Amino acid sequence: MNPFLPVDEQMDLLQKGAAEIIRVADLRERLEESRKTGRPLRIKVGFDPTSPDLHLGHTVLMRKLRHFQQLGHQVIFLVGDYTSLIGDPTGRNVTRKPLSREQINENAKTYTEQAFKILDRDVTEIRYNSEWLGKLGYEDIVRLAARFTVSQMLERDDFHKRYEAEQPISLHEFLYPVMQGYDSVALECDVELGGTDQKFNLLCGRELQRHYGQKPQIVLMTPILEGLDGVQKMSKSLGNAIGINEPPAEMYGKLMSINDDLMWKYWVFLTDLKQSEVDALQAEVTAGKLHPMEAKKRLARSVTASFHSEEAAQAADENWAKMFQRGGFSQDVEEFRFSLKDYFPDNVVELKQMRSETTPTDFQEPGGSYQLLKIAKLLTDSGLTSSNAEAQRKLKEGAVRINDQVWTKPTRPLESSDFTSPGRGSEVRLQIRLGKKAKIAIGS
Repeated sequence: MNPFLPVDEQMDLLQKGAAEIIRVADLRERLEESRKTGRPLRIKVGFDPTSPDLHLGHTVLMRKLRHFQQLGHQVIFLVGDYTSLIGDPTGRNVTRKPLSREQINENAKTYTEQAFKILDRDVTEIRYNSEWLGKLGYEDIVRLAARFTVSQMLERDDFHKRYEAEQPISLHEFLYPVMQGYDSVALECDVELGGTDQKFNLLCGRELQRHYGQKPQIVLMTPILEGLDGVQKMSKSLGNAIGINEPPAEMYGKLMSINDDLMWKYWVFLTDLKQSEVDALQAEVTAGKLHPMEAKKRLARSVTASFHSEEAAQAADENWAKMFQRGGFSQDVEEFRFSLKDYFPDNVVELKQMRSETTPTDFQEPGGSYQLLKIAKLLTDSGLTSSNAEAQRKLKEGAVRINDQVWTKPTRPLESSDFTSPGRGSEVRLQIRLGKKAKIAIGS
């Protein structure tokens, strides 16, 4: 009996959430060959231990790695303890500060344990690229570097922008994609996974494998997962990340703070639901059969349970409901009731609410975008700040949190999850924090 599923079934799972595959036909051909020979493909993804903890953005690739693992292929979790000496220049406009060998080793210890929250420990190959990169001599490095030109390196978007802006590029940064490419040679990879921002590095692996007489690896890229702000790539340094080791209540609360649009991307990349199942769930929300907040709560429970337990996720859910939906998170937090129409920007005409069977997001301004609330005015009128000037300053400082999400702009669009229930007469309920002070703002 063939240990591998038919190729069409494998492709259905592997293409879920993939932004680009180079090339799809090659992946299909490699899978067909694997079925004929019974040889599992070798799949690798690398992580540089530049910080002690992984976050949910990292798990997008790990989850895709697990898909290959579930299909019977050999997955390799590569710890970039040697590439960390340089630091990946992807997405950087300045040279990374080098880490010490001690920092790298300490961080690497935590990475492997965290990886097993998603991967099967018994069949995962853990490797460190110091195994082969540490053995290269100066002559070896010169020969590797000779495979690429400065012109090729400057075609890379990150380097090109820095060069055009006359920002310094250290010579050792050019070696990073070469070293990552050599990892694929050393491991004889069939497939390498990476984010779309890693494309240059991944293609270097294909180039070096050709040079060493290997079949060039297939490159499978996943989209970059935005962090809690819904704008920038999830990153601990940007303060918009959810760590996979965070306590259940904190993880759950952060997931509940994301905006409605981002929720669907999280459903695709942070859960094992099929794309068709996510689409069906989204259709229920669009049709008004399911409240967006309930969909988000299901997401938060699912993700929290996958890193902790069903019991911990349920407890976090109940705690969140007590804290935010019923406003009972602290005995001394006051409610501030306000009229919604008094907090819309002056250039927005009469408030429009659609028929009662529609969702609460039908508070709209001309042009169809969601209605905006004057957050600075809300801060002042609720007594959290003494003046609009102070409110504006606190917003710019990032000191204001709305529904546990940092907010820096003077206005904020209403989200579906801000409403207590669908339909006419629904109230808006926002939890606003400024330092140790907090208010439950209830608008109708």
